[in-house]
Amino acid sequence: MNPKNVLPPITAYYVMKVGTLPLIPFFPPGSVDLAKAVKEMASDHHAVLLANHGPVVAGKTLADAVYATEELEETARLYLMLRGLDTTFLSPEQVAELKARFPG
Repeated sequence: MNPKNVLPPITAYYVMKVGTLPLIPFFPPGSVDLAKAVKEMASDHHAVLLANHGPVVAGKTLADAVYATEELEETARLYLMLRGLDTTFLSPEQVAELKARFPG
């Protein structure tokens, strides 16, 4: 697993709505270290995955956050369903093109 992006780019919509999903190491709930780690990552990401807690997703509006959450959940579901199968993820070039065409 790549801690800088724990969920591969399976769909264009995931790339457009979420981008990358970094993993934040485990800290106990309410920990100052957890808050610092989230704050550090949140400025550059629409979502982060808190180890042994779950995802935190943000957006410009509540609706944007909901849409991003839906894409994250659907992509995670697809990823689990496709495990063990010969799956082609989006290439780095395709991801870059999507990010250029649809800046977040």
